[in-house]
Amino acid sequence: MKLRVESIAFAYSKKKIIEELSFQVDKGEFVTILGPSGCGKSTILKLLTGLTEKQNGRILVDGKVVEGLSLKFSYMPQEDLLLEWETVLQNVCLYQRIHKEKYNQEEVMQQLEAFGLKGYENAYPSELSGGMRQRVAFLRTVRCDADILLLDEPFGALDVITRGEMQAWLRTLRQTVNKTVLLVTHDIDEALYLSDRILIVGGSPSKIRKEFNIEASTDTHEEGTENLALRAEIYHNLKRR
Repeated sequence: MKLRVESIAFAYSKKKIIEELSFQVDKGEFVTILGPSGCGKSTILKLLTGLTEKQNGRILVDGKVVEGLSLKFSYMPQEDLLLEWETVLQNVCLYQRIHKEKYNQEEVMQQLEAFGLKGYENAYPSELSGGMRQRVAFLRTVRCDADILLLDEPFGALDVITRGEMQAWLRTLRQTVNKTVLLVTHDIDEALYLSDRILIVGGSPSKIRKEFNIEASTDTHEEGTENLALRAEIYHNLKRR
């Protein structure tokens, strides 16, 4: 599905946080919103989902206006929010259980294997590492009946090694998931590694400052010389006030 955002705005206690924010994400594209802490990145995702009410503008999915809470989006917040009293299998099938939908057990088991969770279907969240918990949360997000994934710094709480492993895993998994993805992060390297495009957000109130198209790079985190100049330019744009 194609997402288009037109001139949305949001204010808190009469202070403008976001103003005239416009962008689009094409079907199957992976786009990252990159910006410093406190610039309203997470608020943008909440405006899209309807968890926070926008004060102006339009949100369109495949050309149709979306208002309020919408099942067009599947949202993964910063915290994994797993149900501690339920197993991995129960957590990843939460959407289907809430909506009383039948699900194919064999298909779920195949997904668990693809997400590196084979053998953990009967484990509880307290028995999992941070990286494993994030995999469960991400699979739960993917299994929601939505073609647009909204990811709010999903690996931000992980240590640097685990975060790198999760980024590599997500990059590989993109081909399997086949979803439109909008990621929020403040990590330049994460954005470069995962994205088709990067949107720099900043200012007060926040707007889209710059857009970068990212060419396909290597399948490792090692920095190539071709990315050094681009990284420097992105960093320069992030520093602007």
